[in-house]
Amino acid sequence: MLAASTPSDEVASRRITCAAGVVAGWRRDSRFADAKGKPAALRFDDDVPSFSELVRRYGRGDIPARAVLDELLRVGSVKRLRDGRIRLVATAYVPESASSEALEILGSDVSALIATIDHNLTVAPKHGFFQRKTAYDNLPAEALAEIRALVEREGQRVLETLDGAMAKQDRDFNPNAKGKGRKRAMVGVYYFEDDVPEDD
Repeated sequence: MLAASTPSDEVASRRITCAAGVVAGWRRDSRFADAKGKPAALRFDDDVPSFSELVRRYGRGDIPARAVLDELLRVGSVKRLRDGRIRLVATAYVPESASSEALEILGSDVSALIATIDHNLTVAPKHGFFQRKTAYDNLPAEALAEIRALVEREGQRVLETLDGAMAKQDRDFNPNAKGKGRKRAMVGVYYFEDDVPEDD
C-alpha cells in the first residue's frame, strides 16, 4: 500500500504543475508571443497580455501569480527586464537540485519509467510502449562534454516537437480536442554517465 501524500508533498506537486504549465503555455500560446512568434516579454498585470493572465490560463491551480513569478525567478526560468517586464529565458521549468520540487519530479519520472518497463514485460512486444536507448562503454572522458551538449540540444528539440503535438490533443490546452475518456501520456529523455571499472 502506498503512503498518503503529506501536505508539503501536495504543495510541492501543485507548485510544479503550476510553474510547468505557465512555462509551457507561454512557449506555445500565440496570444503570449511577440512579432517573431517567440514568447513575449510580459508586464506583470498592467497590460494585455500580462503575466497574471498567463498564470490564470495555464497555472492549473490556486497559486497566486506573484508566487508563480517568485518561483520562476528563483529557479532562473524568467528574468526581469529594466523596464519591469518579465522575460522567459528557459525552455522548461527545472527546479534546483535537492529541492522538494526536484524530488517530486524525479519521483514521478522514476515511477513512470518503472511502469513502462513493467508494462513492456507483461504484454506482447507489438503492444509495448516505446523504450529505447543507445549506450557505449569505452568513451574517452574528453568526449563527454560534447556528447552531453548534443543530448541536451537534440533531446530538447525532440521534446518540444512532441510537446506541441501532445498539447493539440490535451483538453486543458485545446478544449476542442475530440475523443472519449481521459488518458495520461509522458515522454522522457535522460542522460547517464559513469566510470567503467578497470577490470571490465
